[in-house]
Amino acid sequence: MKIAVLEPLGIDQKKLEASLRDAVGDSNEVVFFPDRQVEAQELIRRIGDAEAAVLSNIPFPGEVVAGCPKLKYLCVAFTGCDHVDLDACRARGIQVANASGYSTAAVSELVFALALSLMRQLLVCDARTRSGAARGSLLGSELRGKTFGIVGLGAIGQRVATLAQAFGCQVLASSRTPKAIPGVLEVSLEELLRRSDVVSLHLPLVPETKGLLNQERLALMKPGALLINTARGPIVDSFALAQALNEERLGGAAIDVFEGEPPLPKDHPLLTAKNTQLAPHVAYATHESMERRAAIVCENLRSYLAGSAQNLVLN
Repeated sequence: MKIAVLEPLGIDQKKLEASLRDAVGDSNEVVFFPDRQVEAQELIRRIGDAEAAVLSNIPFPGEVVAGCPKLKYLCVAFTGCDHVDLDACRARGIQVANASGYSTAAVSELVFALALSLMRQLLVCDARTRSGAARGSLLGSELRGKTFGIVGLGAIGQRVATLAQAFGCQVLASSRTPKAIPGVLEVSLEELLRRSDVVSLHLPLVPETKGLLNQERLALMKPGALLINTARGPIVDSFALAQALNEERLGGAAIDVFEGEPPLPKDHPLLTAKNTQLAPHVAYATHESMERRAAIVCENLRSYLAGSAQNLVLN
């Protein structure tokens, strides 16, 4: 079988090649590509006659699926698969697996880095210090004693809940699938927005969650509350969020995900919104998570070849 690895996966390339070849054995051919390309025709060319392909969050539309008639298995080195046309894969009988779990620690830790940065105004502190200014009247806030709202209780949401409790927060959660987690009070989304000092999003992007935090729901949030999005950009209406920030109805927002991958268009509303910290989709990106991701990809391919595919999001 031929396997096309369409891009580097964030670890030493020689180590990746050795690990993958060990996973699939000498009887299977593995082709590696040294850079990241997103054009459909280039992806079709790279996959060629391969039966299996590996990619991270490169857009994988139906055009690519249609152009790869021999493709039977897609290993997504990512958690979410909303960038893959799953309907087209389903129609073709292509199995799709993800790397669920590789970034749980990385994403959940960044949530608190962002929350603390907003609450302690670290960007303002840095700017003042570099400009030769003193603290003046600058005061931050503490997480301890705050109400921390978590929207989505998958693996990452549950880890965030554990960390929030360690900081001394009261934890509220809203989840499509109820879970009994000690110390976590499950409430409706609307109640969570009304009561939380910090709201952190941990939902997949599906039709039901697109635009979930629109103008009406953002208006429910407490004056001065913070919003953190390390999930998927389209879950939040960026224009409505920017308006709420500029009108100072919210205390701040930390956003790691957007409608598309950065670089952002120069007129993106959040680039000029008040009290906003932006990151170029880095929540998942740590040395440790990249190592875990590569290991999961290797095991996914090993299990597929053994006839017992794991981590399937589409069978």
